[in-house]
Amino acid sequence: MGLDEDSLEYHRTDPPGKIEISTTKPTNTQRDLSLAYSPGVAAPCLEIDEDETDAYTYTAKGNLVGVVSNGSAVLGLGDIGAQASKPVMEGKGVLFKRFADIDVFDIELDEADPDKLVEAVKMMEPTFGGINLEDIKAPECFTVEERLREEIDIPVFHDDQHGTAIISGAALLNAADIAGKELEDLEITFSGAGASAIATARFYVSLGCKKENITMCDSSGIITEQRAAEGELNKYKRQFARDVPEGDLADAMEGADVFVGLSIGGIVSQEMVQSMGDNPIVFAMANPDPEIGYEDAKAARDDDVIMATGRSDYPNQVNNVLGFPFIFRGALDVRATEINEEMKVACAEALADLARQDVPDAVVKAYGDEPIQYGPNYIIPKPVDPRVLFRVAPSIAEAAMESGAARTELDPEAYEEELEARLGKSREMMRVVLNKAKSDPKTVALAEGENEKMIRAAYQIQEQGIALPILIGDGDEIRQTSANLGLDFDPQIADPSVGDYEGYADRLHELRARKGVTRTEAGELIERDSNYFGSVMVEQGDADALLTGLSHHYPSALRPPLQVIGTDEDVDYAAGVYMLTFKNRVLFVADATVNQDPDEEVLAEVTKQTGKLARRFNVEPRAALLSYSNFGSVNNEGTRKPRRAASMLQDDPEVDFPVDGEMQADTAVVEDILEGTYGFSELDEPANVLVFPNLESGNIGYKLLQRLGGADAIGPMLVGMDEPVHVLQRGDEVKDIVNLAGVAVVDAQKE
Repeated sequence: MGLDEDSLEYHRTDPPGKIEISTTKPTNTQRDLSLAYSPGVAAPCLEIDEDETDAYTYTAKGNLVGVVSNGSAVLGLGDIGAQASKPVMEGKGVLFKRFADIDVFDIELDEADPDKLVEAVKMMEPTFGGINLEDIKAPECFTVEERLREEIDIPVFHDDQHGTAIISGAALLNAADIAGKELEDLEITFSGAGASAIATARFYVSLGCKKENITMCDSSGIITEQRAAEGELNKYKRQFARDVPEGDLADAMEGADVFVGLSIGGIVSQEMVQSMGDNPIVFAMANPDPEIGYEDAKAARDDDVIMATGRSDYPNQVNNVLGFPFIFRGALDVRATEINEEMKVACAEALADLARQDVPDAVVKAYGDEPIQYGPNYIIPKPVDPRVLFRVAPSIAEAAMESGAARTELDPEAYEEELEARLGKSREMMRVVLNKAKSDPKTVALAEGENEKMIRAAYQIQEQGIALPILIGDGDEIRQTSANLGLDFDPQIADPSVGDYEGYADRLHELRARKGVTRTEAGELIERDSNYFGSVMVEQGDADALLTGLSHHYPSALRPPLQVIGTDEDVDYAAGVYMLTFKNRVLFVADATVNQDPDEEVLAEVTKQTGKLARRFNVEPRAALLSYSNFGSVNNEGTRKPRRAASMLQDDPEVDFPVDGEMQADTAVVEDILEGTYGFSELDEPANVLVFPNLESGNIGYKLLQRLGGADAIGPMLVGMDEPVHVLQRGDEVKDIVNLAGVAVVDAQKE
C-alpha cells in the first residue's frame, strides 16, 4: 500500500478520525455524577455568574483551543471547503495534544465572508481560551485575524501566517550567526507574496532586519513602487513595494544574502543560487516540492549554502509544530489576552538558542542515529525534541507578562515543573530529586569518562548545576571528544595515567590483599579500570559518589564498588530498584538487578532500603512483599519467606511505614481487592513499594510493567551501599546518566 492508501486506512479504522473526548474526573458512582452534572454543577455555574474569570478555575476553558477554518486555503490542496478540511483540523488538534497537552475542538465553518467568519468566532469566545485560525485564504485571513484580535479578549493566532514566520525566523537567527552576517545587513529576497510571505517579512523586521533590504516577488515579478502607483497591489503587498527597477525573481536574487521561498516548487535554478552573495542562506519552503531541491542548492556553490526546506527528509525542516503548541501553552497558562509581537520574537529566540545546545539521545535516535550538532545542517530544533516545551512556553509566558498581555503571573521555576508534569509523572518525580541536588551539589565521579555519552552527561550535569562531575579517563581524548561535540565547557578530569595515584593503588591493595590481589595487580587495576579507580576515589573521599556501568555487564560493573566501598554499616546486602511512573501512580520495584534468591532477612533489608529511597522522591512508602499467595493461602518455603520478612519488618521499631505480605500483585495495587477482601491488611492504601520474592520475578515484573503497562522506568538505583554508587544499564541515554547523577547527589547529601 502507498502513503495515500495507508492514510485512508489509518483514518477509517474504528473509531473513525483521530480524536475523542475523555473525562478528567471520576464518573463511577452516583455521587460522582451528581457532582459532574445535576444538581452539583449549579455551584460552579453560580460562581462564574458572579465572576466570569472563574471559568478558568471551574471549567476546561483555560486548556481549550478552537481550531477554526473554512477550508479555503488548505496546504497543498487549495480551496476544498469546510467539510473536506476536517481531517486537517483534527490533525492540528492531535499536534496540540501530543506536544503541549492542549485540548482542541476543531470548528469547520462553511462560510467565505470574512465578516461572518469574525461574527461566528466572536460568539464562541466564552468556550475557548484561545483561537487558532487555520487554512483561510489571503487576503481575507488578514482581515479576520486583525478584527478578532481587536474584538475578542483571548489570544488569536493565524498559524499559516505567523507559524512559518516564527520558525523560519529562528532559523534565520542561527543561519546568520553561522554565516557571520548581521541581520540588519542582510539583503533578503522573497518568492511569494501571500499571507505567509507577508507575515514572515514583517516578522524578520521585528527580529532586526531592515524593511528596505527586503525584495518581494509575486507571480508578476518584483513588487515595486511603480506597480503600487498603478494600483496593481493590495494594501498588504504595498507595504513591501521597493523603489527599484522592475524585474523577475532571477533579478531579485542577484547578490542577495537570503532567499525565502513561500511560493511554488521548481522555480529557482542553480544559476540563480550561484548569483547570490557569499555563503548564501536559502529557505525553500514550498510544499511538497521546494523552489529548489536540497541537493541542487547545495551543489550550486563551493562555499556553504545554508539550506532549509519544509520537508522532513532533509536537514533544517521549517515545521510549524515547533511553534503553535508551545506558543498557546505559554499564552493559556498566563491567561493572555493576545499573542503579540514580543511573544513571537521570544519564541524565535528560544528556538534559536535551543538549537545551539547538546541534542538528547532520544532525538538523535529518532533521526537515524546520525550526529546532530549546531551548524549549517542543524539550525533549528527537531520537532520531537521534548525540550521545546520547556524552553518556548516559559519564554512566551515571560514575554506576555513583561508586555502586559498576561492576566496572571507565574513563578518561572514552578511553571517549568508544571510543564514537566504534563509530559509524564517521571519528569515530575525527577524534578523533585534534581531540585534537591541543585540545592547542595556534590562531586560525582563518572567512570568510563572517555565515552561520548558520559562527556555529554558531564556537560549537562555541570550546566544545570546538579553536581560537580569528574570524568575518569584519558584527558587528551576526553578534551578532544568534548571539542568535537561542540561542548563549551572545561571538564574536570582524573587521568589515571597522568596523575599521582599511587595512594589509590596502595589502598586497593590494602583492601584486597587477602583476596589475592598483589600490589602490582592493584596498580594495574587503578591505571586501567576506571571502575576500580572511581571506587577508590569515592572510598577515599575524593569524590562523593560514583556512576559506572555504561559499557559493562551489570555484575562486572557492580563488583569493584562492592569490593572497595561495600554496603552500609548496618546493611549486608545492596539491591537494585526501579522507579516506575504511570499517569497517576508511582511504584518502586525491588530487587530487579542484584540478589538472585534472597532469604527473608535480605527481603526485609531490601524493603527498608527501598522505603528510604522512596522518601528521597517525597513519596511516603507503603510496602508489599509479593508472592503468588495471599496471607498464607499457600504454605510452602517460597511463600513463607516474604511472610516472615513482613513479620520481621512489622516488629522492627525502625520501620515507620506500613508493610504487609505475602500478597499477590493485584491485591497489592488494587484498592477494591485490598480493602474489600483483605480489610485486615496493614496497608490502608495500595502499595507503592513492591518487593519481589527473587531477582527473576523482579526483573520480569518491572519489564512487563514498563513495556505493556506503559510505565516510564528510572533506574536501576542501587540502595544499601556505604557510599553513593549507581550502576547504569548498558545503552542508557544521557538523560538517564543525568537523572542518576541527581539521585547520587541526594544520596550524598544524606550521607
